[in-house]
Amino acid sequence: MEKQSTTEEKKKLSIREFFTLGEVGGYFFRRKDASRPSNINIRMMHGINKISIVVFLAGVLYLILKRFI
Repeated sequence: MEKQSTTEEKKKLSIREFFTLGEVGGYFFRRKDASRPSNINIRMMHGINKISIVVFLAGVLYLILKRFI
């Protein structure tokens, strides 16, 4: 019996697609949008979120490097 044709072939990612920033990277490099509210509380919240994402990624990178080096 042949394989069903409903299975999708694996897509090969190009280098550019592999290093796309996606949702997390887009969070850091958003353009200003007039439809989004902007007050001091929201700006501070997003600033703290950005710092926490950077610290988390640095910690994951440290654990990976510690494991393999």
